[in-house]
Amino acid sequence: MVQDSERVVWLERLIEISRSLNSTLSLRPLLHRILVAAQELTRTEACSILLLDRKSGQLRFEAATGPQGYRMRSIVVPMEGSIAGWVVQTGAPLVIPDVRSDPRHYHKADEQSTFTTHSILAVPLIARDNVIGVLEALNKKNGAEFGEEDVELLTVLGDQAAVAVQNALLFQQSDLIAEIVHEMRTPLAAILAYAELMQRADATLAQCRQFADVIRGEAERLNEMATNFLDLARLESGRAFFAQDPVDLSTVIRMAVSVLMPQADAKQIGLSVDIPSALPLIVGDAQRLHQVMLNLVGNAVKYCRPGDEVTIMVRSEEDRLVVSVADTGPGIPAEALPHIFERFYRVPDVRRTLGAGLGLTIARQIVEAHGGEIHVSSEEGQGTTFTFMLPVNKTRVDADAH
Repeated sequence: MVQDSERVVWLERLIEISRSLNSTLSLRPLLHRILVAAQELTRTEACSILLLDRKSGQLRFEAATGPQGYRMRSIVVPMEGSIAGWVVQTGAPLVIPDVRSDPRHYHKADEQSTFTTHSILAVPLIARDNVIGVLEALNKKNGAEFGEEDVELLTVLGDQAAVAVQNALLFQQSDLIAEIVHEMRTPLAAILAYAELMQRADATLAQCRQFADVIRGEAERLNEMATNFLDLARLESGRAFFAQDPVDLSTVIRMAVSVLMPQADAKQIGLSVDIPSALPLIVGDAQRLHQVMLNLVGNAVKYCRPGDEVTIMVRSEEDRLVVSVADTGPGIPAEALPHIFERFYRVPDVRRTLGAGLGLTIARQIVEAHGGEIHVSSEEGQGTTFTFMLPVNKTRVDADAH
């Protein structure tokens, strides 16, 4: 049992943690803080958070600690036949000393994450009398068993975490909606203005055709923006599903280059690829990674000038692949670099920049969901290089065979 003095220490620590959780409305950093605190309080090998999607009724892993934690994201856990599902339905904490003897343990989660669960403590995340998810602590260190104090501490943390998570989700949703409305006003205003011009009695047929072209272009821009908005909303809320398949990144890159080559040729921009003949496989979603490459290479082609070069290079390090997209274009001003991955941000440019400014934000979300990192380096007049790193599987594949 916990002594009174130790109990006071833990309660003081919980107060500190509560202040930390309430200091951010950004979901990803918030979930990380919750997991770090849970692991500290319960002295366990790993912790995870599952959130309930009210629209679909699905329960998904949203975040997990450990080197393979990224593999847990977007794994769907059934409401029936899982410990987390039982906690959501009952709204009560649950301790399982040995998951092998409990039919409610969802073994597929261990298989997909390559983490072996022995014992588990799961508590509900309850906000405004609604269960919004589950906080789990896995495997007490040194083979110890979960005690009453563990249940109490994790339950108190779960109550604090639930309120913080709910606030972050609401802020994220309202913030994104406000930004979406702001961004859509410009193309909508153009459509309305040119539609009125077409209705003028003195408008010629040639002018009407010109106005119609503008309206069509702005409508296409709105459609692209809507697609990106939905994509970003799914990524930020954790509702986006990511496949966990072996992926040959060389194939993904070459497919993206083949899509963008006609655009590069039309602008007289050189587009080349430097990929080793054999690369380790990564585990992830090939379609989403293809989207990353389209965004990065597409951006380079869009901003380069005739005669510039775009080079995609891949190198294999001990436990990761490093991909770079380098161009000899005009570069990015130093003051813009810290904001380059922010949603709706556009680099100040004398030329009119189309798009919603979401491509790089979406690319970062996808890379980070794969357990990777993405960075940019640039100097005005010297070009720009985007670099991202992804963890690898040890199995190797001959890239020339594809």
